[in-house]
Amino acid sequence: MTTRTDPNWTAELDRALPTANVPTLLMVLLHLTGERRWLGDRYQCTRIHGIEDHDSGGLPQDVQDEVRAAARTAILAWKAGQAPALPDPGIDELVDMLRRSVGEEVPASYGPMVGAWLGLDAEFRIDQQGRYRVPEDFHAVVIGAGVAGLCASIRLRGAGIPHTVIEKNGEVGGTWYENHYPGAGVDTPNHIYSYSFAKEDWTRYFALREEIQAYFVKVSHDFGVRPHIRFDTKVESAVYNEADMDWTVRVSDAAGQADVLRANVVISAVGLLNVPKMPNIPGLDTFPGPCFHSARWPKGLRVAGKRVGVIGNGASAMQIVPAIAAEVAQLTVFQRSRQWAAPFDRFQKPVPPAARFLLKEVPFYQPWYRQRLAWIFNDRVHSSLQVDPAWPHPERSINRRNDKHREMFVEYVKKELGGRQDLLPSVLPDYPPFGKRMLMDNGWFRTATRDNVKIVNDGIERVDGNAVVTRDGTRHEFDVLVVCTGFDAINLLSSFNLVGRGGKTVREAWDAKGAQAYLGVATPGFPNFFMLAGPNTALGHGGSVVALLETQVQYVMSLLKQAMANHDWPFEIEVRQDLHDEYNERVQEAHARMIWTHKGMSNWYRNAQGRVVAPTPFRNDDYWHMTRRNGLADYVVRARSGAKSQGLVGESA
Repeated sequence: MTTRTDPNWTAELDRALPTANVPTLLMVLLHLTGERRWLGDRYQCTRIHGIEDHDSGGLPQDVQDEVRAAARTAILAWKAGQAPALPDPGIDELVDMLRRSVGEEVPASYGPMVGAWLGLDAEFRIDQQGRYRVPEDFHAVVIGAGVAGLCASIRLRGAGIPHTVIEKNGEVGGTWYENHYPGAGVDTPNHIYSYSFAKEDWTRYFALREEIQAYFVKVSHDFGVRPHIRFDTKVESAVYNEADMDWTVRVSDAAGQADVLRANVVISAVGLLNVPKMPNIPGLDTFPGPCFHSARWPKGLRVAGKRVGVIGNGASAMQIVPAIAAEVAQLTVFQRSRQWAAPFDRFQKPVPPAARFLLKEVPFYQPWYRQRLAWIFNDRVHSSLQVDPAWPHPERSINRRNDKHREMFVEYVKKELGGRQDLLPSVLPDYPPFGKRMLMDNGWFRTATRDNVKIVNDGIERVDGNAVVTRDGTRHEFDVLVVCTGFDAINLLSSFNLVGRGGKTVREAWDAKGAQAYLGVATPGFPNFFMLAGPNTALGHGGSVVALLETQVQYVMSLLKQAMANHDWPFEIEVRQDLHDEYNERVQEAHARMIWTHKGMSNWYRNAQGRVVAPTPFRNDDYWHMTRRNGLADYVVRARSGAKSQGLVGESA
C-alpha cells in the first residue's frame, strides 16, 4: 500500500513510539490488524505494581521492539485509509485483552462494561434521536450542572427529551467551580476522571482544578447543553403532585426572584459533597481574621507571611498545606486522626508531548489506556478490603494483603520523613489502611518536616479572639483560619426541600435509618424522582466517579425509555418497596464484612445509627450489571387512568 501520510505526522509518531505504553500498543495492534497472535503468550504482560503505567509491560526488550515496529506499520496503514480489521471485539475477547494487558486475572463480568466504555454498546452512545417515544409536553428538570448534571443533560438532549438544568452557580462544574483553594486538583488520573464520550488532550496526569474546570466548561459548549441551563438559580423545593403525576419545582434567582417549574421527571445531581460541614467549635464565628471553609476560599486572599491555622487533615487539607507551606510564616494543622496517603509519583507532572500525541492521535490508544487505568484505580483493591475474621492482628490490618499494604505505606512514610522520624507518631495512622478514604500524598509528609509547620493532635476546646485554644490550655494565635472538615455527606439531598407522596419529606422518609435508595438512585414514595451520586454509591475503594455517574445516568435513561415505549403518558414510576428494602439489606450485609465497619473505625461514611451511607460495598462491574439487569421490572408503573403494572419486563436496559 502506498501511504499518503503527512511526513510531519509520521515524524511525530516516530518520536512518540519509543516511549509508548507497550500493553496499550498491543491492544491497538489487535484492533488494527485483527491478528489474535498479539494475545499469545509471547506478548503476555506482567502484573502492574502499585499505580504505575508499567510502560514496558514487563516484556523483554526484543519483544517490545517487535511490538513498537508492528504498531508503526499498522498505525501508518490506518492513517493512510485502511480500516481497522477488528473494530468491535466480542465480550469474551475484550476480557482476554484486558487480562493480557494488565497481567492478572480479570472477572469475565468485566466484558460488557469494557465494551460500553470503548463505545461498542449502542445504548451508551450519545445520539439516541428517534429511539425514545417522547410524549408531547414532556419536560424533565435536572438539579445541578456539575459532573453528574452535565452528563444527564447531554444524555437527555441526545435522546430528544426537553429539559431544564437548574444551577445555583454562575458556571458549570459543581465542586470544581466552587473549590478553588491552593493546590486543588484530582487524586484520580484525569484520563479516567473524564467522560467516556468526551476525550481530552490533558496536560497533566493528575490535573489541577483550573484544567479540570475548563474541561467541563468546554464539554458544556461542545455538546450544546448550555441553552438548557439556568445559571445563578437555586432550587428551594420540589413537591410531588399525585393527581397530575408531576413535580412542582420552586426556584429563586440571585436577585431573589421566585419562579415555579412543572416537571414530569426530576433528576437530582447535587451529589454527596456539596454542603460544607463546619465544626461546632465555641467562638469559631468570632475569629477576627479570615475564617472560612476550604470550599469557600476567598478570591484574592494572600497568605504570604501570615500565621495560618488549618482545622482538619482530610483530602482538601492534604492539598492546601503543601501548596502554601513555603510562603506562610507559620502553619499549624489541627488533626483528630492521622491519614494514610499513597505514594503519588506523578503529582504535578506534565504529560510528555510524545504521550499526548499518542493519546490524541492514535486510534484505540486512549480508550485502552483508560481501561488499564480504570483497572488499576478501581476494583483491583476491592478484595483486600474484606475483613478476614481469622486474621490475628485486627488492630493494625484486616487481612494478609491489607497488612502488606500497611508495611509498604509505613516504609514510605518513614522515607518521606527522612531525619525527622520523631514525627512518626504524629503522622502514622493507628488503624488499617483504607479504613478511611485513601489519600494521595501531595508532599504532606515532607511538608510536616518543615520548620514552620506544626501538627497538633490535642483536641480544640474553643476559639478565643485570634487564638485557637486546645484542651491542654495552649493558645495558638493566627491571622487566617482555614476549616477543612469536609462536607455533610450523611444528610443527602439537604440543599433543598424534597416532598414526595402524601406530603412526606425525604428527611421524614429517611429519619429512622438514614439515607437509602435502590441502586442509590430511587426511593419509595418519590415517583418520577431519581438521584445521581445517591446513597451508597461513593467509591470508597477508589476509581472514577465519572464512570459511576455515566452508569447511573444510563440507568435512568433506560427506565424512561422503557416506560415511554410501554405506557401512554402521563404515568409515574416508583421503585418497589420490597426490592428497595432487600437491596439495602444486601448493602449493609456487604458493608458488615468490609473495613469501614471494622472495630474501632471512625469515618464520615456512617451515620448516627451506624449504617454506612456513603460508599458502595460492590465492585464497579457488579454495580454496572445491577443497573442493566431488570430495568423497569423493579418498579411499579401507574397511569393516570388508574391502570397499574408491576414487574413489567421492558426492553433490555
